[in-house]
Amino acid sequence: MKGQYAVDLREMPPAVREFAAYKSGIQNCSPKTVSEYLLDLRTFFRYVVATREGIDLEGEDFAKIDISALPLSFIGAIRTTEIYAFLQYTGTVRKNLWAAKARKLVAIRMLYRYLVTKTKQLEHNPAVDIEAPKKKHTLPKFLSLEESLLLLETVKNDRHSRSVVRDYAIITLFLNCGMRVSELCGIDLTDVARDLHSLRVTGKGAKERIIYLNEACQTALGEYLSLRHADRDGNTLREKALFLSSQKKRISVKTVQWLVYKYLDMAGLGDRHLSVHKLRHTAATLMYQSGAVDVRVLKDILGHEQLNTTQIYTHVSGEGMARAMAHNPLAGVKRRDTGKKEQTDD
Repeated sequence: MKGQYAVDLREMPPAVREFAAYKSGIQNCSPKTVSEYLLDLRTFFRYVVATREGIDLEGEDFAKIDISALPLSFIGAIRTTEIYAFLQYTGTVRKNLWAAKARKLVAIRMLYRYLVTKTKQLEHNPAVDIEAPKKKHTLPKFLSLEESLLLLETVKNDRHSRSVVRDYAIITLFLNCGMRVSELCGIDLTDVARDLHSLRVTGKGAKERIIYLNEACQTALGEYLSLRHADRDGNTLREKALFLSSQKKRISVKTVQWLVYKYLDMAGLGDRHLSVHKLRHTAATLMYQSGAVDVRVLKDILGHEQLNTTQIYTHVSGEGMARAMAHNPLAGVKRRDTGKKEQTDD
């Protein structure tokens, strides 16, 4: 009964099963999102059971804890202090970083909001006033314009790959459009406008948006589509996905990640700890630093809900900061004329 989720729903308490159905059926969350909630909630309830019953938090017995029959009264009796202790446990024992800890807290908050506010099965929400773990603010990694051109040139000159035209189109879309890897893999042929002027992607929360394609994207995509349409293989003709794997099926996220890593290595950029998502950072950064893209327009291009999410991409390059310093009205004021010898009392 695992079905579409990464967790067998029979392993979860009845209240959590109802929560999963609500997130999927009413709020239209993706199976991936619901699966993440379920995995985090399973860990949370196992932790609470383990601490109350004295079970080793790091041993094999932890993974064997059965939470499927936990009643609503158990969930309702969990204290705020237990949630704080769980978040500390995830960091110290499970070595979760900020993002993983924050995601676990979101899952707990969502569950109790559903039980208290939406269905009114509980009266008290122990997670309501818990602050999210503090995020360590770091500048996003991205490729410079020169490195982006090098990456594209590396793909173009690959004489050994049978899928070089497909791969070039994929890298071009990433670097120009800033789409997520899941969005790219989910594109169907019918999502692409006939004139290649735009395409439709489905982002987080099953929200659709239109991405307008520039000349580079139109050319790369047009060349790939010509090959795809020329392939008269039955599997190719039946598959509705835009980008296909070597097995003539919809390309997977793992395959796209692999090909990006491959070309980064070939371009001599493999030691930069870059990833597919960093190509999204690159597209956003290059668009913003061009000076022609407003941050609000960038927000819509990237499919962000909140403007503050987009603002992480608006960091200024070192070159830009140097120009700003040079334009300070005081930049030319000096203590003395460096061309003259300084006078002394002697």
